[in-house]
Amino acid sequence: MLVADGDRPREGGPDRKEVEVAVGVLLRPDGAFLLTSRPPGKVYEGYWEFPGGKVEPGESVEEALRRELQEEIGVLIGAVHPWRVERVDYPHALVCLNFCKVHDWTGELHMHEGQQFAWQQLPVTVQPVLPGTVPVLKWFAEERGFGGATF
Repeated sequence: MLVADGDRPREGGPDRKEVEVAVGVLLRPDGAFLLTSRPPGKVYEGYWEFPGGKVEPGESVEEALRRELQEEIGVLIGAVHPWRVERVDYPHALVCLNFCKVHDWTGELHMHEGQQFAWQQLPVTVQPVLPGTVPVLKWFAEERGFGGATF
């Protein structure tokens, strides 16, 4: 498990409930991936991450991802390819991030929550990057043969 900002106290203590999150890794044919900034007023405001959100009761990860990406960035996604799962212990929440690759979508990107977006390659040029995003960048580096790349 990745611990973010380990020097800060954990809200809710050691018995807090884990939050299930669906995360979309949108990939263009040229290998670029979409990062969005955390919206104004949210925890880690301005940090860059992959878009997505909480899985609501009764939803599958895929259903949540479809709903969240339409609500947040205005696109309808095609096939969802579950990829990897990473647990992150943030000071404000314990989250289980379900990363899914998405190669097909329709609609123009429209940031409905006041966030920004950027298509990125390695190494990323946007900063700061949310701690839960860093493992994905490392996985991309491994897949793409960048061994000891820094982010």
